[in-house]
Amino acid sequence: MLEKLPIVGVMGSGEKPWAEWAQPLGAALATLPVHLLTGGGNGTMTAVSKAFTEVSPRQGRTIGIIPTEKQADGTYQAKAGYPNPFIEIPIFTPLGTYAGEGTDFVSRNMVNIMTANAIVALPGSGGTRNEINIAMKFGKPVCLFGTHDLPSDIYGQLPHFAVASDVLAWLKPILEQAS
Repeated sequence: MLEKLPIVGVMGSGEKPWAEWAQPLGAALATLPVHLLTGGGNGTMTAVSKAFTEVSPRQGRTIGIIPTEKQADGTYQAKAGYPNPFIEIPIFTPLGTYAGEGTDFVSRNMVNIMTANAIVALPGSGGTRNEINIAMKFGKPVCLFGTHDLPSDIYGQLPHFAVASDVLAWLKPILEQAS
């Protein structure tokens, strides 16, 4: 029988890697029977994916939801900088990259959240906030890892952690239910 692995989505900055959180998180997640999903770009997406792929052996793969741009000939090609070199399964989409604070516009952010069984949010900006809002709207388990500059009404509703082992402890019952 085919064993399907749960998917953990890690969202965060596309610019700053936040290596102090992304690297230990990626390495810790790789010890679990899970796939890692990110937006497939730079910053935290590269840092967490690199750390995940450096663990051997591991069961899971890295999945990236990749933005594309329409070319003059009508075809779509990956946006510059995507996918990062540590994405093993790129999923190319013509969906926009970020739709502001709203949660109704179909974007890559929505695909990221709806595909994952659980979400770990690293520090980021508007796009990360949008992903957190989408997760909350659709009842996806979401936690914060690292230092966040979020409004207190959001920050106060979500579990937040400072070490990767606490994130794994939070994930354990969620992943057991998803298996």
